[in-house]
Amino acid sequence: MKFSTLIAAVALVGGLAVAGCDSNDGPMEETGEKMDNAAEETKDAMQDAHEDAGDAVEDAGDRIEDATDNADPATEAAGDRIEDQTDKAD
Repeated sequence: MKFSTLIAAVALVGGLAVAGCDSNDGPMEETGEKMDNAAEETKDAMQDAHEDAGDAVEDAGDRIEDATDNADPATEAAGDRIEDQTDKAD
């Protein structure tokens, strides 16, 4: 066997051994991946909750603004009626 063929064979076997190690994770690696996934899911859930809360606050502000806008004409009309009644009483 030629020396270059021997080197190629050793390199091939070494590459396969390294590739095999990557696909067969140990229990600590699997636990770490589970923890990473749980942290990522928690982060995503917190971001979703934050966005939902922001939307709810914005909706509440819009409803308050609408109620205030609708109350202004009614309040003004009531004030005008009171003023008219006061003028008639004088």
